[in-house]
Amino acid sequence: MDLKRSTSILILLIAIVFTLIIGKKFLLPLVLAGLIWFFVKEIRKLSERIPFIGKRLPRWLHNLVSISVLYGIVGIVVKMLAININELTQEDNLAVYIHNLETINNFIYQQFGISVETFLNNSTDKINYSSLIQGAISSATEQLGNLFMIGLYVLFMLLEETAFTGKLAAMAGNEKKKEEWNNTLKKISDSIGSYLVLKTVVSLLTGVLSYTVLAIIGIDAPLFWAFLIFLLNYIPTVGSLIATLFPACMALLQSSELNLALMVIVAVGAIQLIVGNIIEPRVMGNSLNVSSLVVILALSFWGAIWGITGMVLSVPITVIMVILFGQFESTRKIALLLSDKGKLEL
Repeated sequence: MDLKRSTSILILLIAIVFTLIIGKKFLLPLVLAGLIWFFVKEIRKLSERIPFIGKRLPRWLHNLVSISVLYGIVGIVVKMLAININELTQEDNLAVYIHNLETINNFIYQQFGISVETFLNNSTDKINYSSLIQGAISSATEQLGNLFMIGLYVLFMLLEETAFTGKLAAMAGNEKKKEEWNNTLKKISDSIGSYLVLKTVVSLLTGVLSYTVLAIIGIDAPLFWAFLIFLLNYIPTVGSLIATLFPACMALLQSSELNLALMVIVAVGAIQLIVGNIIEPRVMGNSLNVSSLVVILALSFWGAIWGITGMVLSVPITVIMVILFGQFESTRKIALLLSDKGKLEL
């Protein structure tokens, strides 16, 4: 590779990263809408398999049912979470948490001579609360705007889906190229759809088992912590570790006893270990064909650019890159480098 070509590639990469950072407000809702579209497609596939009526109903009705099911589930979860959060913020519970936090602070001070309360007070004195409140309001407004835009994007993606096949045929020009493009798009759709469904099932299993364990142990608002574990499991490797710490900290605040926190860490950690290392590999297999090192690097890269949402999106985006790069001779070596064992399904 000559110097001129290397320089051109470097400039192109810098331009892409710059565009991803600058265009975050536009690109992120679009990518999230794409993932929701994949979920809608998977639910639609299930509805089309309903005996007797599945194949007879028009596609628009399947789409309507799929969206209704998806948003219905989200609505039920949000309502249940609101109940659990309200439980956490009740005055009686807050008084217990504050008392236990003081007990923990006194214990740490007696053992190590460090006052957590003084450290927190000194830190909070330097915080500009006005800026924090303004930032929170601005962020909330932005997210509401994003929800509206995401909904619009999903709607128009579903409307465009019907006409896209005809456009693809017109762009291809001949049957061979049309078939190649159709195969590539189908491979992307199947891979991402399979990943989202299987990852959701595995995360849901982790969340349900964690809820059961936390409820048995007696942790306050177990549904809230189980839902947090469910969400964080979409983040590869790091998510499961963080997900274990949150309910453990809650156990410490709830009882001020280290034994209860350790019990939560062991119980939830065991669930993460069994599901993540035994059940998930058997369920998902090697269908994604992405190197573990590449997954970690992608996690760091997209997390740095798009935050927590970028971490969740890191694996689907990487899968799309491997599939796309594998379709062209000039980029096939990059796909081989990103793949798990240096093999591509062409």
